[in-house]
Formats: sequence, C-alpha cells, structure tokens
Amino acid sequence: MKSTKENSCDISAKISCCSIEDDSPKKDLKVHWDRAYEKATVDKLGWYEDFPKPSLQLIEKCYFDSNARLLNVGVGATNLIDELLKKGYKNIIASDISKKAIDELKTRLEEKSKKVEWIVDDLMNSNELNKIESVDLWHDRAVLHFFNNQEEQDKYFSLLKKLVKQNGFVIIAVFNLNGAEKCSGLPVFRYNEKMLSEKLGSEFSLMENFNFTYTMPSGDKREYIYTLFQRVKVMIKEQSRVHSIFF
Repeated sequence: MKSTKENSCDISAKISCCSIEDDSPKKDLKVHWDRAYEKATVDKLGWYEDFPKPSLQLIEKCYFDSNARLLNVGVGATNLIDELLKKGYKNIIASDISKKAIDELKTRLEEKSKKVEWIVDDLMNSNELNKIESVDLWHDRAVLHFFNNQEEQDKYFSLLKKLVKQNGFVIIAVFNLNGAEKCSGLPVFRYNEKMLSEKLGSEFSLMENFNFTYTMPSGDKREYIYTLFQRVKVMIKEQSRVHSIFF
C-alpha cells in the first residue's frame, strides 16, 4: 500500500505545490490532471481552498445580477461553485480539462449540480467553450500559469477575448513573481499585474489587484496575485482597418 505522502499532493519542497511529478518530454495534460484527482482526496490537493474568499471578494465588486453568465475555467473541484449557487446565481458554467475533477464536483453538489452547465474542454484546443454564448465573467484561479510559451498564452487570451462580453469582467489568480517555480510537477510562468495587463491589452482595464499568500493543506505557503479586469472596449476588424469601440 502506498504511503500517505505518495497519495497526497502535499509536499514540503518550496519550489512546487504538489508531489505529482512527470518528467516525460510531452505531457498529456488530461491524463495528468485526471491522475491528480485519482491519487488524492480533493481536500489534500495542493491547490484546495476550503473557502475561496479572495475570488468571492472580487466577484462582489462586479455587481452581477443573478442571471449573469459566470464562467469558471479550470474549475477542478473548487468550492467556489458551491458558494455561487448559495448566492443565487443561475447561469454558472464550470469547465475543466479533467472529467475526473468535474465528476468529483458534481458528486459533491448532488442535486444542485443540475443548476450548473458542465463543459469538459481543453483551453489549448477548445471544441466546446469556443461555441458558447459570451460571458459576463471569466474566472481563472491557477490555470494560466501552466501555459509557459507564447503560443499557449496567445491561445488562452484569444479564447478569453472571444468569450468575455463588452463591460464583462476577468478574474485571474496565478503565482506571482515570488511564487513557486512548479505546481503539480509542471513548470509555471509567473506574473505581476503589469504583465497580465499587457497580455489583455488596451481592451481591458485593471480594476484591482493584490498579492495573496495561500496556505496549502500541508501548511506550506504559496504566493499568488489576484487581478480584476473589466472590458472597456472591443477591437473590431473591418476591411483591414481596426476600430476601437469604447463603452
């Protein structure tokens, strides 16, 4: 029988946030994340939050009505979905590359899971998310930083810009420049607010940002930056000319 440590994503190493290591040159991320949720219970995973206070604080500042379309990418088995349902939101969309993670969350929610739209999709090769109607919120905690090269980052922000409505909001929480160099055995690309602003471009205005020290189930600390952006204009390409429309 495997030891508790082997079955857990809790580690003491300061450069990572999880014990699942994969040294293969080409990783199948769907298999990787399915394996993470198979090896450990949700509350032992290195990114587990008992209560997603920072995300909820930023969502409250968006002043959404109950019909707002709220998309959580890389949802995992987050308790944020539970809290949004408690607040009466009716159009919650939960997406992840891992069906195992989504199944864990659906099981926990029981009958309430029927109130959520579930999408298993890969942000790097979207077959489902790119077909949905535009959203009022794009929420990402600890997904973007796994995309290390320019091509991956461009795909991420292209999909984001396709989906977020005019006047819609974006919440991105990733490892900050003092954060760990790896998570779940994978290298991460760390950010500050200026770097995220540059990625989103002039269409999005930074409304708020703050650094946050997250305590893992193991007791170790991880440094995040939380950001809230609002889409203030939309770039429209027409006959090789680019027009900026402000809202």
